[in-house]
Amino acid sequence: MGRIILLLLIIAAVVLVWKAFGPSSWNQKKTPTVAPPREIKGPDDDEDFLWQLEKEAFKQRRQRERAAEEKRPPKPKNQNNAADSPDTSNSPDTPSPGEKPESGEDKPQA
Repeated sequence: MGRIILLLLIIAAVVLVWKAFGPSSWNQKKTPTVAPPREIKGPDDDEDFLWQLEKEAFKQRRQRERAAEEKRPPKPKNQNNAADSPDTSNSPDTPSPGEKPESGEDKPQA
């Protein structure tokens, strides 16, 4: 009696293994699953369109900023403020600290 039960269990195991890994499952492994190419469904998926929108928004923002600058009154010039006055300490003839003075000896002659 024990041998018949053992034989039935072996047969059941073979059937289950055959269903899980049999030839019907081999075809599924051979065909690769390739995702279909992504299609653009609307203008909000198109990168060029979105870039153009952003570019136009930037141009409009720039125009508004320039118009606002033109409407603003100019800043009054304060002679006491050193940050607004031009720096006249370095004339073109005097070298800055750390620069070599120009002389005719350093320049190659052509």
